[in-house]
Amino acid sequence: MDFIGAYAPSHLTFLLEGFWLTLQVAFLAIVFSFAIAIVVGVLRYANIPGVSHALATVVELIRNLPLLLIIFFTYFALPEVGIKLDKFYAAVLALVIFEAAMLSEIVRSGLKSVEKGQIEAARSSGLTYVQTLWHIILPQALRRMVPPIVSQFISLLKDTSLAVVIALPELMNHAQIINGRNVNFVIPTFLLVAVMYFVVNYALSIVSKRLENKHA
Repeated sequence: MDFIGAYAPSHLTFLLEGFWLTLQVAFLAIVFSFAIAIVVGVLRYANIPGVSHALATVVELIRNLPLLLIIFFTYFALPEVGIKLDKFYAAVLALVIFEAAMLSEIVRSGLKSVEKGQIEAARSSGLTYVQTLWHIILPQALRRMVPPIVSQFISLLKDTSLAVVIALPELMNHAQIINGRNVNFVIPTFLLVAVMYFVVNYALSIVSKRLENKHA
């Protein structure tokens, strides 16, 4: 193991560049997947005839597919139908599709956890269904969803490493390039990569616990 060589300034800079791209992919995937998940979760909760069932079918289909397959689909299959994405956006799209399905189930479960008595009281006070959903149900559900949503965000950040299969220049890809230069770099490099993932994910878990305690 060559820690000195593995942690040369040029290697550290190279890894940080990859990690920065990893964070960009994760951030975009989190924002778009959560927005879609809210819409899908609410529509499924509303139990609209036809729409809810169709969305449930799509969500279950995506949730039961490997993320790796979805990444292959967005990067290799979409060009066959005229939609060509570069590696960055192919990875983001794959993560958004997969994570939106996972998060939408969390949103739906959170909405269902709100007591029916509060809903009935809101409706009897003159609020419409949409007003009840927006002002009564959704705020309470979101507070209850914080821990599982953050856990899913942590999984999303780790899942970005799967984009290495399409040679996206993210953290794992850069780590493999460094390891290819010298076999003695492998353990030191992967240890540093593990620390990078841990620091960000642990920070997210702390935020999750604080939010959970705040709204307990």
